[in-house]
Amino acid sequence: MTYFLGIDTGGTFTDAVLLDADRNIVASAKSLTTRFDLALGIAASLDKLPANLLSQVGLVSLSTTLTTNSVVEGKGSPVCVLLAGYDPPQVKASGLAELLGSEAIVALAGGHDAGGLPVQPLDEAAARAAILHHAPRVSAFAISASFGVRNPEHELQLRSWVEALCDLPVTCGHELASSLGAPRRAMTVALNARMISHVKALIDSVKRTLRAREIDAPLMMVKGDGTLINVASALQRPVGTVLSGPAASVLGACALSGLENAVVADMGGTTTDIAVVRNGRPELSFDGAMIGQWRPMVEAVKVYAIGLGGDSEVRFQGGDGLAIGPRRVVPLSLLAYEHPHVLAVLERQQTESPHGSQIRFAQRLQADEATVARLPDDELRAWELLAKGPVDLECANMDDRALSKALARLERKGLVIYSGFTPSDAAHVLGMSNHWNTEAAIFGARIWARQMRHLYGLGTWVLGDALAPSRQVVDKVIDTICQKLIEAGLNDAGQMNEGNANKMAALLTQMALHHRTAGTGPAAVFSLQFASGVPLVAVGAPAASYYPRVAHGLGVQLVMPPHADVANAVGAVLGQVSQRVHITVSQPVKGVFRVFTQAGPRDFDRLEPAIALAQDLAGQEATTRALQAGAASVIVEFSQEDNNVNNDIDGNMFFEARVTATASGAPVIKRYGGHA
Repeated sequence: MTYFLGIDTGGTFTDAVLLDADRNIVASAKSLTTRFDLALGIAASLDKLPANLLSQVGLVSLSTTLTTNSVVEGKGSPVCVLLAGYDPPQVKASGLAELLGSEAIVALAGGHDAGGLPVQPLDEAAARAAILHHAPRVSAFAISASFGVRNPEHELQLRSWVEALCDLPVTCGHELASSLGAPRRAMTVALNARMISHVKALIDSVKRTLRAREIDAPLMMVKGDGTLINVASALQRPVGTVLSGPAASVLGACALSGLENAVVADMGGTTTDIAVVRNGRPELSFDGAMIGQWRPMVEAVKVYAIGLGGDSEVRFQGGDGLAIGPRRVVPLSLLAYEHPHVLAVLERQQTESPHGSQIRFAQRLQADEATVARLPDDELRAWELLAKGPVDLECANMDDRALSKALARLERKGLVIYSGFTPSDAAHVLGMSNHWNTEAAIFGARIWARQMRHLYGLGTWVLGDALAPSRQVVDKVIDTICQKLIEAGLNDAGQMNEGNANKMAALLTQMALHHRTAGTGPAAVFSLQFASGVPLVAVGAPAASYYPRVAHGLGVQLVMPPHADVANAVGAVLGQVSQRVHITVSQPVKGVFRVFTQAGPRDFDRLEPAIALAQDLAGQEATTRALQAGAASVIVEFSQEDNNVNNDIDGNMFFEARVTATASGAPVIKRYGGHA
């Protein structure tokens, strides 16, 4: 018999499930994610599955929160972005300076106009100089040219120079997005470039682990729209795997619950992701889903994602007071569970004068060799020291300031993670969870509460009380989840934009949850309740700790299906390979119909042959991509969106059409026993 292996690498846990030919769960396992070497956590989960069944695995599929967390936390490898034809307002609107720093951005003369015609020649000398200058300092290059989706000539030329001058990955904007909007396209290609080394490390880890267990099967990854691609395609377009974990969790939640209409909420270590499912299918966001503060141009499940999870840092935020996330830290309960000597340090810190470096330990994350090789001497020294275990930042700040500064730079580069007080710790203090070291959580709650009181004036907790601050943290988590669920409902209704929905959701959350603090008194005039026919399906490891109270507060039916804690891994093996290609046809001048192809614009004097060419090219490209992405065979479907304009002279006139070809099919499966 052929079995299917699903793996999900989250920020906290790595899950693995085995499904049989009928997609029934045969076995499942969960292990801690080993951040410094992902292969160890994957291996630990696989070793808990029946070895005799692993030898009959015909397909391995991987979902991950790695790329999503990278976007939410603003982390990634150093990259250089080459922008051709961008003006200063466009560069500013892209947000690249905030994402990467201004030194990573190179603006060059060049680019095309809306009709795909060159505006000015590409500055070859400046481009070559920039490539040679940045190559020793970055892990990849990202390229975007003004109206590159209408004519990719300058993007392709820049890529050829990068490939000629250095041996680094390079991505072009037109390969990732077909929509207009130069600033967002630049941000999308930059995010893609800085993810490449991280995704490669993950894929290499999985491959090593599979080889060691003699699992010889096609390896796929889940895209943000719930479809599958092989790992070769994922390495070229890792940004496409943003929201991979949430997409897999939605598919898994629907399969495990048997519901076709529901609100799915997936709470992990770093994010909480909410999606609306109708008729068994999640709604897709073709213009890109909002992930933290960014909206890359990737087609993905329409997810309302917030930087709130079990491992989110609980902190002070000016103006708001208590805030949770978006930065992920190592929970103190988990840190002491893995490194027991930390407990003595926390116990001592309870009696010391409060300061910001208490409860802070630095731990090493996984990094590729090229990134480590580029570290300056002081950061390399810190990196090598971390190989021995967590470093106490309090001691580093007092005894070795150079080490402390180097660790801070490594953390900003995404190579180091700090510890801190988290919702997971609060749950341990309150007895809602007992996975790790509860004593460390209690010590951490006391130290953190004192930090908040003395450093920021936050809270009125009694000195030494761990329960009250933990309750406030849990209440904040529940309020935030409720607000996001209400916001998702308002957005789903389509009656207001995101900004207004956010403000309204905050007000409605206060009103809906008022009963929690109001005590006895007159009955409320206003109450809020979700639609009775749309249950809330909660999945993810921390879900059981929070969602019963969330469901009660909102008056919604809660469904937590069996195996909810490994829903992502289940969903990972349920998708198909699917590739969409869009080609635009416009009428720039009356009687001229222009097709924007990869080879440049082509003009026709009639609309019909222009549309026919767009369909032919889109169908060929979608088929090629789907087969390259791991489909056994494909079926191609076409759709067309027309944009017509009305004027007094010509009446209803064709302006533009977007032709889409979608090639879909089942992935290649290695078969055992004659069937799958």
